[in-house]
Amino acid sequence: MYFSCTLQLRNLLWATSKHDVYLMQNYSVMHWSSLLRRGKEVLNVAKPIAPTLKQPRSSSESLSRVQISTMAVKENWLVAGGFQGELICKHLSQPGVEFCTKVTTDENAITNAVDIYRNQNGLMRITTANNDALVRVYDAESFACVNRFSFDWSINNTSVSPDGKLFAVLGDSTECLIIDTHSGKVTGSLKGHLDYSFASAWHPDGQILATGNQDTTCRLWDIRNLSKSLAVLKGNMGAIRALRFTSDGRFLAMAEPADFVHVFDTESGYVKCQEIDIFGEIAGISLSPDAEALFVGVADRTYGSLLEFNRKHYNRYLDCLF
Repeated sequence: MYFSCTLQLRNLLWATSKHDVYLMQNYSVMHWSSLLRRGKEVLNVAKPIAPTLKQPRSSSESLSRVQISTMAVKENWLVAGGFQGELICKHLSQPGVEFCTKVTTDENAITNAVDIYRNQNGLMRITTANNDALVRVYDAESFACVNRFSFDWSINNTSVSPDGKLFAVLGDSTECLIIDTHSGKVTGSLKGHLDYSFASAWHPDGQILATGNQDTTCRLWDIRNLSKSLAVLKGNMGAIRALRFTSDGRFLAMAEPADFVHVFDTESGYVKCQEIDIFGEIAGISLSPDAEALFVGVADRTYGSLLEFNRKHYNRYLDCLF
């Protein structure tokens, strides 16, 4: 199994259950069943892709030989971004692709991050974060672009708060921003990182935000008081490229570009930590929705693999680490 990825992007893996994982393998998005121990192709991007739905307000267009840079899988939707600014949306229960387009034609147009969320009214939205310094928000029914938020630097990552009200916006700046998902108004600024940021994750309670940076640290912020970070979690060697909280908020998983994944126990104040030492570039990390499994993608032509770690239980009480 070989993950294709870049030095900066590590979001090519997504678990929808402890038995179902979606991952990149060359020019295919594969579904891996840990029960059946086999994979099945769900999207081939080496071939020309044409949208199956014709929406009057959408800007859908055919694409060909897309090199996927990032992906997300939620609520039976697969959304992927590409190195040339592509966006692909596929409903997993339907054949074909519902929507695909190039969100920008800028020369350096890579789609750095995509996300799927529900806004305050319960409507499903799809977001893209691009090197053209724009965050775009699409309606998941009409695929019309309903919002565009412009910034002063390339956007590497966005994540939405659990209540759908706030975006964390991070990129080629030492500053991270909190914006209103409806208006785009900046409601907060996070200052403390020393370099560019690449990852973020919200605690399920919506009060804590984690940000990952090129300065090899993850900072934790209390959204109610952003004057300074609550804690600084340090990696071993490289930038923090991926962050994930478990659904129960008990653990925070943090991945470096290669070799190291760290799992912090939030109830210990992020003091207790398990370090997973592997070999190879990390293509992504994902936690199952029931918080029982951690998946790690390893991108290496020789040792490329999907690793699964299961949460330990002792005498019906949860152990603190995976």
